[in-house]
Amino acid sequence: MDLRQFRYFVAVAEERHFGRAAQRLSMTQPPLSQQIRALEASFGAPLFVRTNRSVELTAVGRQLLPEVRRILADADALPALAQGLAHGEVGTLSLGFVSTADYGILPPLLREFGERYPRVRLQLLEATSDVQVEALMDGRIDAGLFIPPVPARFANELSYLPIVREPLMLALPAARGDAMPTASAQSDALDVQPGAAVSLADFADEPLVIFPRRVAPAFYDIIMGCYGALGLTPRVGQEAIQMQTIVSLVSAGMGVALVPQSLCHLRRTGVTYRALRETSALIETGLLWRTAEVTPVLEGFLETARGVAHTPPGATLSA
Repeated sequence: MDLRQFRYFVAVAEERHFGRAAQRLSMTQPPLSQQIRALEASFGAPLFVRTNRSVELTAVGRQLLPEVRRILADADALPALAQGLAHGEVGTLSLGFVSTADYGILPPLLREFGERYPRVRLQLLEATSDVQVEALMDGRIDAGLFIPPVPARFANELSYLPIVREPLMLALPAARGDAMPTASAQSDALDVQPGAAVSLADFADEPLVIFPRRVAPAFYDIIMGCYGALGLTPRVGQEAIQMQTIVSLVSAGMGVALVPQSLCHLRRTGVTYRALRETSALIETGLLWRTAEVTPVLEGFLETARGVAHTPPGATLSA
């Protein structure tokens, strides 16, 4: 059987007459009759009841007709689908993202990509940078919003696009923040008022809530470097792998944390975010993907990412 036989079947079923169906198909009646008999033989069941005056569908034919129409419609849609796939307008993109991106670059990036490519289906996976690398190498995701560096052993297999850099803020229990001059737990954390910045040295004795180094070595080292630049050695109180958990632990009075500025969007009762007086290192987030596997859909996502990259207050965009 082939699609032509399916089209012949639909024509005869709709016309209820071989002669009219043949005329509609621009062919003669004998070849049409032969093709219908061949289709019936391949199915192993008659599709029509033939008389001298009429042609009617059998019970099998009636039940097959909507399925055959669906198959033909799907086949007719294939050229447009192929064009959409070739231009990255249709398909699926599996994207990993670190939890910090959820409060910064991820929402505008997904919104813009969805507006540009509404027929692309996104599959999202929240994961730490180390897990994203494993998922990329295993082919479980197509790209990831990732905190560098790229592991040296995969440098030849993975490509990286820097998107945004942002300063660190100090997250501290609201009671501690309220006790500082000009601090206000109710103020907009993204609009730090003059004089509201604090010195990290003032909180050197507070327990530090931080990522385990094994899951975010670069992030961990940057935070430790902030302390080291002041000649301080922090006292690690708690470790957590999700930013939401870190902020929750701060709200519970378990310590303080250094978090990317975008985390100030995470409004949590009992937490105040304060800028640092000291020049803070910048946390970078970018896209990581397999160099040899840039699909049209992924190319569209990369193009969108380049256009959506923005500069939060105090941050610096990559080139």
